Amino acid sequence: MQTISEAAAYTLRFINQTQRSVFLTGKAGTGKTTLLREIIETTHKNTVVVAPTGIAALNAGGVTIHSMFQLPFGGFIPDNSAPNFSEGSKFETKVSLRRHFKMSALKKSVIRNMELLIIDEVSMLRADLLDAMDFMMQTVRKKNNPFGGVQVLFIGDLLQLPPVIRDDEWRILKNYYQGKFFFHSHVVQQNPPLYIELDKIFRQTDDAFISVLNNLRNNQISNEDIAALNQYVQPDFDLKANKGYITLTTHNTKADLMNTDALDSLEGKEWLYSPEIIGDFPDKIFPVEEQLRLKEGAQIMFVKNDLSFDKKYFNGKMGIIKSLSAKEILVHFPEENKTIEVEKYEWQNIRYKVNNTTKEIEEEVLGTFVHYPIKLAWAITVHKSQGLTFDKAALDVSQVFLPGQAYVALSRLRSLQGLILLSPLQMNGISNDQDVMDYSLNKATETHLENALHFETKNFIHQYLVETFDWAELAQEWRNHQFSYNEKSEVSSKAKYSYWAKEQTERMEKVVEPAKKFIQQLNVLFSQETVDLNHISERMQAAYTYFFAPMDELVFEILWKLEEVKRLKKAKAYFDELVFLEELQTKAVLRLMKAKLLIETVVVGETISKEKLTSPEIQLYINRKVTAIQATFKKVNANLIEDDLDEERYLPKKKSKSSTKKTTIEETYDLWKQNNSIAEIASIRVLTKQTIYGHFVKLIQSEKVAIEDIIPSDKLDELAAAFKGYKDESLNALMEKHSDLFSWEEARMFKASLNIQ
Repeated sequence: MQTISEAAAYTLRFINQTQRSVFLTGKAGTGKTTLLREIIETTHKNTVVVAPTGIAALNAGGVTIHSMFQLPFGGFIPDNSAPNFSEGSKFETKVSLRRHFKMSALKKSVIRNMELLIIDEVSMLRADLLDAMDFMMQTVRKKNNPFGGVQVLFIGDLLQLPPVIRDDEWRILKNYYQGKFFFHSHVVQQNPPLYIELDKIFRQTDDAFISVLNNLRNNQISNEDIAALNQYVQPDFDLKANKGYITLTTHNTKADLMNTDALDSLEGKEWLYSPEIIGDFPDKIFPVEEQLRLKEGAQIMFVKNDLSFDKKYFNGKMGIIKSLSAKEILVHFPEENKTIEVEKYEWQNIRYKVNNTTKEIEEEVLGTFVHYPIKLAWAITVHKSQGLTFDKAALDVSQVFLPGQAYVALSRLRSLQGLILLSPLQMNGISNDQDVMDYSLNKATETHLENALHFETKNFIHQYLVETFDWAELAQEWRNHQFSYNEKSEVSSKAKYSYWAKEQTERMEKVVEPAKKFIQQLNVLFSQETVDLNHISERMQAAYTYFFAPMDELVFEILWKLEEVKRLKKAKAYFDELVFLEELQTKAVLRLMKAKLLIETVVVGETISKEKLTSPEIQLYINRKVTAIQATFKKVNANLIEDDLDEERYLPKKKSKSSTKKTTIEETYDLWKQNNSIAEIASIRVLTKQTIYGHFVKLIQSEKVAIEDIIPSDKLDELAAAFKGYKDESLNALMEKHSDLFSWEEARMFKASLNIQ
């Protein structure tokens, strides 16, 4: 058995130094989400994160499977037959997907540049949907390898939410699949991923409780286990008299009714809070209720972790509403005797795109949803409790209707001391899916992981270098481009460049044969039982010196031609053809630079990581070239009229993007340092000014920004006078008295400045 650190370390190494696909699983509370974040932050590979549902994708910081791969809703038949099915069920085949579903150039570019696909919440992923994804990736990437040659990381606990397939769909699909889970897909059956399990549980520390949970999970629960749990049965438990308990039930309607009744029974004014929604953020992926209803005394829980250094709350932490006003919510934690102000949280609806300069996949924010990350918490469904941690919970599991729901419900708790069962637990109905239990037997031992890592790392380095110099497809694209001139009219704007295209194609073809010979050398060197990495490094350096100049010259030629063509009228189609070639050529050169760093890293025995496989030369390669070309182009064309340049018609606006993902407050701070106003920062970040002001509260608190830089001196004098002697936790009374002098945002920032003096 590996510990969490060993399993996590193996996972990171398999991701960064092999091409092997991995299934990462683990019991509730073992840190799968934490490891997911670390992988995204540290991998050197172009990464895309997807999930089966909108909410799961939002929580994972990715996009839905259907939107990424432009797949229709409905079943997928993994061959070209014409199935006989009822009118109520819709199925696609390879033929119909190829014929009917067109994919945007942006998505094709992302899929072509993808190196690692992470699928979160894989327990919900249907077998047929995974085969449809595999087919689309092979089609777009024009490669017959599984997933078009992309490494896949599957993450999830198969004993939690299962896939949903209607009976009428399954009547057809069972002719093609042995089961409904992702591991029943044809692509996984033929290419099984490495099975790694995180074993160490962080949520629970009570060995007796952990033992019961493990037995329940593994369909080995005994009469003694049931008896141990049933000691906590209290059918008449008074939830109103015992504050801090949340009821876990199996149905939405029951949970909603309990929350509504409890809120209605409270005295006092009801407050309604709405989100700030900017840009494109569909209501079907709203992460919390659009309208938040609260009263003083309401029992709530947080639905996100506190991302700040203070860590005042976590996902599932319970509290009581202490005071409310239009612009302020204070929550009290009775057991800690502590009160905090709830800060709004930002959720982003993103899409992926390829950076024009680095050819790296990055996120583009389409819309934001900013709201208080809390919800009423007298009751919640077992389904919605996944990922949450509770100190106290009353379990209503009398109507367990899915395998694993009793396990999910019980595993939310930190210890048995916080458990209340509203009815005795029955053996009936809580067994887990036998297919899942059988699949779990595939878990890799530590010895297997160690041997596989050594073998797969050698394969990865070999394959990475081979693919770096395999320019056959690139050369074919140049030939296709050259031949396309013959199909155009001689009077077209493109026709006069046909000789240029012929020259560049010949230049590309001159390097293909020597590159093939170098690949043969690599194959011989890597076929040795003991691979001499020092010798391979020497050969790699020589190859780099030989090939870089002609490949780099081709990038220069295309960029120069783009500089010419973007000034032509009615040449958008030709421009797009050149952009496509530029993407492929630049990607090949950047890959060559990265391969040189890879072999240098391996030779000195260092770990392959994002940090090791990048450099200023790689990051600035295109920008430096474009800047130099534009300067030279203007000198050569001294009479150039800049008004003729219709660049926006051709080139999308570029946004600078750091290679390291920053916190939302750091992003705001970077824009502030670039002399953007608060209104400009809000516009750039697709957020409201109120949200940006909230960031400045934190920046002032951390002394990164001075209050004097934001609020004028006369307003500061008014704030100082108002705050003199003010000791309340809430700003509500102060704002009721002085709202005509300054805003809530100004008061919060001033209060933050007082805390640092």
